[in-house]
Amino acid sequence: MYDLEATVSNILEGGEASPAEALCALRTAPRGALRDAAHRITLARTPRRFDFCGIVNARSGMCTENCKWCAQSAHWSTGCACHGWIGPRACLEAAKAAEANGVSRFAIVTSGRSQSGDEVKEIADAIDLMREKTRVHICASLGLVGAEDLEILKSAGLERVHCNIETAPSLFPSLCSTHTMREKLATIEAARDLGLEICSGGIIGMGESDEELVEFAFALKAISPSSIPVNVLHPIPGTPLGGKPVLDRERLLDSVSILRLVNPATPLRFAGGRRGMSDETAAEAVRCGMSAGIAGPLLTTPGADYDDDRHIASMAGYDVSPDLRPQAETTETNDPSASRV
Repeated sequence: MYDLEATVSNILEGGEASPAEALCALRTAPRGALRDAAHRITLARTPRRFDFCGIVNARSGMCTENCKWCAQSAHWSTGCACHGWIGPRACLEAAKAAEANGVSRFAIVTSGRSQSGDEVKEIADAIDLMREKTRVHICASLGLVGAEDLEILKSAGLERVHCNIETAPSLFPSLCSTHTMREKLATIEAARDLGLEICSGGIIGMGESDEELVEFAFALKAISPSSIPVNVLHPIPGTPLGGKPVLDRERLLDSVSILRLVNPATPLRFAGGRRGMSDETAAEAVRCGMSAGIAGPLLTTPGADYDDDRHIASMAGYDVSPDLRPQAETTETNDPSASRV
């Protein structure tokens, strides 16, 4: 008979769960015991600052990729709002608004498989400007990016690269065929080789089995990211997953608990789907392991409310004050970057 307490004791002492233990915990442990175990691990191993991130949808829609969950794919008819690159100034204004709402970090997010050379330079200009005019830590989610372009972005001030693996490697090919998990991992490794932080997670509720959920958790463990965004599928009419039911509360909490057992010290970040949860469910998810969040506007769906999530995190004992860079590099007057934008 599986002994959940032995697994928890090992993790609390700095050890790791095995795939077999994680699968047994998911399938055989009483739900309350599993969530209590995840809570104990969270208290012992996870940083006690609840880190908030804001994002800007800097290029929307018209994507060549056929990800079955995504409203922005040109393969599906979803009515998604489409717009081109918004430019450095608009990125800066979005970053300032997020900073005023108490975020620690801010990400430029663009639709599409990858970026052209000119687009990389424009994004670098936006990063440079945000670094000069705000104190947020700067991240970017730009699809598949090579080492040369990442080096340009790092030189401009990029600190963290976001590239979700989305789901279990064995399940991914049935959900997207225009790029591969290997290509995603190549972007992640190129960023890591340059000393950039990694943000990588995915989506729960796309039909993954127990085995695939555990596989996903361990694939993330192998990457060892600085942050794991946890999206809950928001079924978008017009996409191939548009008819799927929204993930039920019990499976959501089980999934968070397993991600915490397998990744005991890594922040799990509320992302897409948080707005669809009740505050009660969100609070229980925090208890089970969620310890960071994306708030404010997302890409094609509404994001979490800053005050709601700050309150939930504060009640759970987290420090919710922003952890900003020491100081902005210039002031608003005599803007030397004006000629770039």
